[in-house]
Amino acid sequence: MNSRRGHRRVSSSLRRGAPAGGEWRQRNRDHWQGKAQVKEEEVIPGQQGQETVPRGTCQTMCPTYELQKRESQNCLHRFEMLAGTERDRKPRGDPQRAIKEYSRPAAGKCSTNSSDLRPPAVLLKTVCYLIDEIAASPHLHPWTEVYSFVFDRLRGVKQDMIIQRVHGLDCITMLERMIRFLIYASYRLCSEPLRLYDPCINDRHLQENLSWLLDCYANGAGPHPHQEEFQALCLLYNLGSTRAMQHVMELHEQLRSTPDISLALSINQAFLERNPVRFLRLAKKLTFLQSCALHRHLLSCRRDLLQIYSHGYSSRNCRFPLERLSQLLVLDLSVTAQLCQVYGVEVNQDNQVVFSKAAFTEPEQATLHCKLNHSIVAEKQKDLTITSIIHGRTSDKKRSK
Repeated sequence: MNSRRGHRRVSSSLRRGAPAGGEWRQRNRDHWQGKAQVKEEEVIPGQQGQETVPRGTCQTMCPTYELQKRESQNCLHRFEMLAGTERDRKPRGDPQRAIKEYSRPAAGKCSTNSSDLRPPAVLLKTVCYLIDEIAASPHLHPWTEVYSFVFDRLRGVKQDMIIQRVHGLDCITMLERMIRFLIYASYRLCSEPLRLYDPCINDRHLQENLSWLLDCYANGAGPHPHQEEFQALCLLYNLGSTRAMQHVMELHEQLRSTPDISLALSINQAFLERNPVRFLRLAKKLTFLQSCALHRHLLSCRRDLLQIYSHGYSSRNCRFPLERLSQLLVLDLSVTAQLCQVYGVEVNQDNQVVFSKAAFTEPEQATLHCKLNHSIVAEKQKDLTITSIIHGRTSDKKRSK
């Protein structure tokens, strides 16, 4: 039993291939800092004592050279085409809608031309455009394509930020919106096929951005009005991570005792103690975006609850009300019955659950659907718009009581 419990304390982030031992923050910090250093040292090699950090001069979301090149190569995305030219053999790009693509650094290719780099004000404008006009648009479908477009263009924004060593308030403002977008996407697209949405790639970029943002908080001059929110989001997303927990415990006591972080710490403790009933009860108090960050841990938590009850109530004559079990799992009756069936737990015709430790089985991953766990998250969204969620407006601060 002890070995089983020890094994179950592997967090969801580790099951997904994240760094062992919760080393996400150190590795990601080294990644983006090292990446920035290489980029910047390659700008003007051999010229010591001079300013080596390039400053962008491009005042549009897409440099003119790139727009013309992609027009000639017929590589424009449909979200960037000039209205009325979509059906032309070579559609024209709309300078007000075209956005610089992410491009991998290549040998012999200079990525630091000032005319190709957007200054921080233009980068922030680009991020806001991607959120307001693309991600939140009710007219652009499917959302998997919307996500793919926004994700790529945000990578391009991040690339320009790294090359120019963007820091301070502009950097924090953009990173906060990027992180909210990636957390929301991890919830909304979690059940999509791998060809349309790769959760590992989304997770990697989310962890890198979180690491960068937390370092901005630690090293930049405050105040940071959204720090409480993102410190809590980081812990909720990385439940069970030793390093994430250690980072929170090293925060100033005044910050650590704020409501968001205190709740995140309580949920993390319930997760570590393998107490799914308390975990799910506390999860009901989270905001919508916090629930999105937590939702990838819900399936394993509900699995633990069914396994614990399968041992604790394993008796030939014992019957457990399905309605009560659905309340504990925070699921509808029908979804609770489906989840029981997946794990081999019997539900009779009288809506009574018959637990048996011998009957409990581990299903194949393909039979598990993340959408089964969405009710606790979806009910919090209500009238929230994508714009308000990603911009972090006050309408998402309301808590469930």
